Amino acid sequence: MGKRMVVVGGVAGGASAAAKAKRENPELEVVVYEKSGWVSYGACGLPYVLSGEIPRLERLVARTPEEFRKQGVLVHTRHEVVDVDYELRTLTVHDHAEGRTFQDRFDHLVLATGARPSLPPIPGTEQEGVYTLRTMEDGERLLKALPQARRAAILGAGYIGLEAAEAFRKRGLQVTLLEAKDRPLPHWDPEVGALLKEELERHGVEVWTGVKVEAFRGMGRVEAVETSEGVVPADLVLLATGIRPNTELAQAMGVALGPTGAIATDERMRTNLEGVYAAGDVAESFHRVLKRPYWLPLGDVANKHGRTAGSVIAGREARFLGVVGTAIFKAFDLAVATTGLSLEGALKEGFWAKKVFIQSRDGAHYYPGSGPLWVELVYEEGTGRLLGGAVVARGHGALRIDVLAALLHREGSVEDLLALDLAYAPPFSPVWDPLLIAAQQAR
Repeated sequence: MGKRMVVVGGVAGGASAAAKAKRENPELEVVVYEKSGWVSYGACGLPYVLSGEIPRLERLVARTPEEFRKQGVLVHTRHEVVDVDYELRTLTVHDHAEGRTFQDRFDHLVLATGARPSLPPIPGTEQEGVYTLRTMEDGERLLKALPQARRAAILGAGYIGLEAAEAFRKRGLQVTLLEAKDRPLPHWDPEVGALLKEELERHGVEVWTGVKVEAFRGMGRVEAVETSEGVVPADLVLLATGIRPNTELAQAMGVALGPTGAIATDERMRTNLEGVYAAGDVAESFHRVLKRPYWLPLGDVANKHGRTAGSVIAGREARFLGVVGTAIFKAFDLAVATTGLSLEGALKEGFWAKKVFIQSRDGAHYYPGSGPLWVELVYEEGTGRLLGGAVVARGHGALRIDVLAALLHREGSVEDLLALDLAYAPPFSPVWDPLLIAAQQAR
């Protein structure tokens, strides 16, 4: 009998692990159990389905269960793994469609149980009209609700809150964004938050910062949000207040968590239990700037986790060497990209850090259509070692962040950045690239 690999969770990390393992070692029996009705989809695309830019949810699906089957991977949707007996190498699975429970066995197990919204303890959360945006099912519920909605309140001005604000405005809703901290994108430095706030307000989003949400008013259906700064009428509320890893199954079977609260893994995505791996939003990564475990629940990271675990299970040599915390998102016409540590983050971590923040352009000043572009560099005083940075632009110019991310992976310095031969032509950059201007100022 061939070795049997069972994957718990079939979205990004789990689907990648299954597909890669089967491709590398066709002898493996590969089975995926996913408790929702959807597998192998790009949840990062959900805001663009809500805005109408992507016409259907189905567009976000990378592979259907049928396509997996053709590859030799058995995918079971609406099947929830409720218990694992590690000693016996068995799982208890509940089939929600048929209402039955059965046992299965494994030689290799991949835990890809993802994360779930971290809901604030606010009275009235259970009412109709209060939503989260994490899964395809969440997307389906919101798509049904949007045509009837008039006023939306969004709690939390992180990535999801900001992307949803744009989506709801494009659907013609009045939108109020409520953030407990003093700025949008509160984990980054204030200059970026100020640019975001201006862009949101320019597109008709009301931004309330430094506000505490106290209750959701309504008689079974939400009608308003009570806050420390006043009442916001709303017939649709989106909770975008963060997520936390789904580690219950892992903990029950004796898998160790790391300092972040997600599953601890090594470079091969192995846990403390022989034959058990973790991938995606339930697992930690290694942060190459901080030199310690870090939780970065993003789709591209999940895919890399899964691919690594799948290769290792298939008997190949593969390692996931970590992250530097790179992210990019769009708020209306503004693209915001960050990597590594903000100045606030670096100082909190004990670095002797400084920053420069400059405004330049994404093309030569004389080139038609060129626009403003902002660069922040965070670096260590004395050594000049780069610790992080941000690029804000109106378009693809923000992808310059990848240059900074590459340097962070190699522990590069301001001097290393200055020495780079970067591309130049008037439609794409001034003769001195904005990154080089920032590096000159830092030096």
